[in-house]
Amino acid sequence: MNRIPSLRGWVAGACAALVVAGCASTPPPTEQMAVSKSAIANAVSAGGAEYAPVEMRGAQEKMNRADHAMHKKDYEDARMLAVEAQADARLAEKKAESAKAQKAASVTRDDNRVLREEINRKPN
Repeated sequence: MNRIPSLRGWVAGACAALVVAGCASTPPPTEQMAVSKSAIANAVSAGGAEYAPVEMRGAQEKMNRADHAMHKKDYEDARMLAVEAQADARLAEKKAESAKAQKAASVTRDDNRVLREEINRKPN
């Protein structure tokens, strides 16, 4: 009869130790945070705010939430949010680059059209 309370105490202690060890084993995602912040900076430089505002806003909001999670020492949540922020930032960067390329292609097509018109113009 005395063994059951003792066993319960041991199991409860073991569970508590596992919970503490589980929390302590997740290291702060400092490298991922830095990579994600760099991806956001690259997206801003590429024109993400202008050409992909939804993705940029999502990346920045997720990064803010990741910073908050880091402050609370919720490292798993911080890592996940930082990864998502990085993905959103890279999407914004690629969308901005694509939009700029399309715009440049359009200008080149217009320039070529004007040149063809001038070449085809018959002299009086």
